[in-house]
Amino acid sequence: MTRSTSFFPDALSPHCLKVFVDTDPGYNQIVLSERPAWSENVERWRAGVLAHDRHFTYGENIGAPDCRVPTAGLRWQKTRVPIVLDFWKGIPIPISPTGAWSTVMTWNVFRGKLEFGGTEYHDKPAEFDKIIGLPRHLGLPFRLALGGTEAPTAQLEAEGWAVQVGPHVTLTPQNYREYIVASRGEVSVAKNVYVALGTAWFSCRSACYLAAARPVVVQDTGFSRVIPTGSGLHAFTNAEEAAEAIGAIERDYGHEARTARELARTHFDARRVLTRLLDNALAGPSDGGSAA
Repeated sequence: MTRSTSFFPDALSPHCLKVFVDTDPGYNQIVLSERPAWSENVERWRAGVLAHDRHFTYGENIGAPDCRVPTAGLRWQKTRVPIVLDFWKGIPIPISPTGAWSTVMTWNVFRGKLEFGGTEYHDKPAEFDKIIGLPRHLGLPFRLALGGTEAPTAQLEAEGWAVQVGPHVTLTPQNYREYIVASRGEVSVAKNVYVALGTAWFSCRSACYLAAARPVVVQDTGFSRVIPTGSGLHAFTNAEEAAEAIGAIERDYGHEARTARELARTHFDARRVLTRLLDNALAGPSDGGSAA
């Protein structure tokens, strides 16, 4: 949820087309619908969201029959992470794997209980147990740049994860880029709310790994329906699938790395993504829009 006061469109000209981009699908719609008491200034934030003319979301499955995200009475158009590929130029495509499988993660950012329709939804800790044993099982190096609260650092290290301080790794864009480039690839889970509600959310972090030609193995939120998987990008639902995907990448790493970069170019290039967003914003929400 956007908390900056610059988010509110009050001071903009009434002639502006005001576009809200939801990067936290499921969470934001539940807060809009349920208005939990723990959410600071929720009514002002809700009014700010409603004051926009168009509403876009990274949840590319919202509105589909099998997606349980409430619409909060809004017509959500689809978009996805825009990556400026020029920032990832000059990075060699590896022929063989080096470094560690890694990710950057905020452990727990929920500020209170998130409930909808009698069900409670959770943050990433609820999903990470599915892959916590991968370092021991595969015998490969794994590292985790970790922020947030109440992270079980000792348990993670006992399972074979090299834990780093997330804010240090991401202090500058250059730090973040260097961390990704030094990685073998990404392996990560999504927030439980993204997975359980079938949002089809995809991470900006994962898109950056792809742009760096680093293969990605991430938990499926439903994105496998709209983004090709199986080479360069692998979706999993359990630890066995994650391990199989990592094994497949290790066996043909050069091909997987080349495919990863091509996926970034064809599906996340900012020039394509933002052009489509602007086209859909100007056309209006009649058809739900398209992210591809």
